[in-house]
Amino acid sequence: MSPPARLHGLRFAFGTLTVLPVGVSRWDREAARGGMLGAPVVGLVVGGCAAGLGLLLLVLGAGPLLAAVGSVAVPAVLTRGLHLDGLADTADGLGSGKPAEDALRIMKQSDIGPFGVITLVFALLAQAAALASLYDGSWARGALAAVVSAVAARLALTLAARAGVPAARPEGLGAAVAGVVPVGGAVAVTAAFTVGLAAWGGLSGPYDAVRTALAVLAALAAAELLLRHCRRRFGGVTGDVFGGLAETAATTALVALTLGH
Repeated sequence: MSPPARLHGLRFAFGTLTVLPVGVSRWDREAARGGMLGAPVVGLVVGGCAAGLGLLLLVLGAGPLLAAVGSVAVPAVLTRGLHLDGLADTADGLGSGKPAEDALRIMKQSDIGPFGVITLVFALLAQAAALASLYDGSWARGALAAVVSAVAARLALTLAARAGVPAARPEGLGAAVAGVVPVGGAVAVTAAFTVGLAAWGGLSGPYDAVRTALAVLAALAAAELLLRHCRRRFGGVTGDVFGGLAETAATTALVALTLGH
C-alpha cells in the first residue's frame, strides 16, 4: 500500500471509529481496507487517552474505582457511544429470536430493548470492575490494560472485515467494510500488535507478557464466536455487529487481565 493510500486508510479509520476531526476524503473500498487494517492504531490512541485520564485521576487522589470509570468513559466519548450502541442493538437482535429480516429491523430501531439494556449494564460493570482491580494492584498494569482492551477491540474489527465475511445488508458501514481486508493482512496485523502488546507487558516480567498475549487472544476468540453466531443469525455483519464485536473483545480482554494478577 502506497503512502497516500495509507494516509487515506488512517483517515478512514479515525473518521469512522472516533469523533476526531480528521477530514475523511475517500470512502471507496481501498480506503476502507486501509482503515480496517489501521483500526488497531486507533485503539492505541483511544487506549492511550483512556489510560491517561485514569492515571491523572489517580495522581489527583481519586481511588481506583473512579480512575476505572474515567478510563471506561473515554472510549465511549471518543466513539460517541457507537460501539456501545452497536452492542445493545446486536443483543436486541439476537435476543429477539426472530428471523434475520425481522431481527435486522429491530436492530435499526432507535430505541434500546431489554436485552440491550441488560447487556450494556453488565458489560460496563465488568469493564469498570476489572480496571478498578488492576489500578488497585498497580497503576502500570491498569494503564496497560486500558490500552490492551482498546487495541483488542479494534483488532476484532480488522478480523471481522476479512475476506469471506459478508454484509447482512447492502447499505451502511457494515457493507462498506465487509470483506475488504485480505485474510493474510488481518492475521499479520493481529500478530504484530499482539506481540507488541506482549512486549510492553513483559516490561513488568515474563508472566505479564504471557498474560497480555493470552488476554488479547481470549478477546479475539470471544469476538470470533460472536461473529460466527451473528453470521448464522443475520447472514452477515452490520455496523451494529462491528460495535458489538469491539465491546465484547474489550470486555473479555479486561476480565482476562484480572485473572491471576
